Amino acid sequence: MAMEPWLLALTVKPWELPMKSAADQPNPPVQWLEITDAHAGQRLDNFLISTLKGVPKTRIYRIVRKGEVRVNKGRVDVGYKLAAGDVVRIPPVRVAERADAVIVQPALLHGLEHHILFEDEGFIVLNKPSGFAVHGGSGINAGVIEALRQIRPQQKFLELVHRLDKETSGCLLIAKKRAVLKLLHELFRGDGIQKTYLALLAGQFKRTQQTVDVPLLKNVGQAGERRVTVSQAGKSAETVFTRLKLFQAATLVHAAPRTGRTHQIRVHAAWLGHPIIGDDRYGENDVNKAFRARGYKRMFLHAEQLRFLHPATGVALHFVAPLPNDLQQLLDRE
Repeated sequence: MAMEPWLLALTVKPWELPMKSAADQPNPPVQWLEITDAHAGQRLDNFLISTLKGVPKTRIYRIVRKGEVRVNKGRVDVGYKLAAGDVVRIPPVRVAERADAVIVQPALLHGLEHHILFEDEGFIVLNKPSGFAVHGGSGINAGVIEALRQIRPQQKFLELVHRLDKETSGCLLIAKKRAVLKLLHELFRGDGIQKTYLALLAGQFKRTQQTVDVPLLKNVGQAGERRVTVSQAGKSAETVFTRLKLFQAATLVHAAPRTGRTHQIRVHAAWLGHPIIGDDRYGENDVNKAFRARGYKRMFLHAEQLRFLHPATGVALHFVAPLPNDLQQLLDRE
């Protein structure tokens, strides 16, 4: 299946981009930065780490300890919580510059903006496309959040509220203010946000509804890959599976996670004996191979719905991300 051209911009490799030499960089001046609402409540060290990209953390802690960084002309500790209106003095620090890791093309701007389901002054609900990480790291040059920051340089604060796996499409929350990020995190830690996914499971799921509450243990391999197993040594996890439609060799379900563990739906579905179609990590190779031959090129997991109370107004919100055309067309042929 051809990749949409606006998504190709997310696949640029960092080693394909030129590194600026030290000779190309002017001597940096002293910076005096006034703290806005976007950074109010943030620790000083975290603010400096995000501001002085490329500067080692040890260097940042050293310039604070030596008093070269001042807040309102006074010495402070790295744990100082910034307040709106604070003025931070940052001494001349040379930052290792690299050309932008994401080359934003006009088509990418158009594509991301047209995948926004909702936006107000506090947050964005994005219908994330499949095949792209939500952020860079672990060998991935850049993700959706980096691209969004690139095409909205005037937006001083953009942070992920939660994550979706690379192959999972659907509702993704992005905060535009630090205060909103904290409030939404509190909702996620409790039961204030209800998430519902669409998943196509291998085989015929006989029950109309089943709750899985087996604990999950996360393991990280030497290469940084994450794999989750069912284990009594793990953390509690609960997912409610509700059957929507039976097919000859698969079942469409709603999966509602009551907790937010890594790969939770995928591992719980596999534990039931009905792994998600196309799941290369927890699925069945023979089943995936058979479905790939029928056109299923990726994992069939879609974050369809989000429900929560607006953190500022208390109004009940319900967002629905339409199933991507490629998955809908496959279902229509079943």
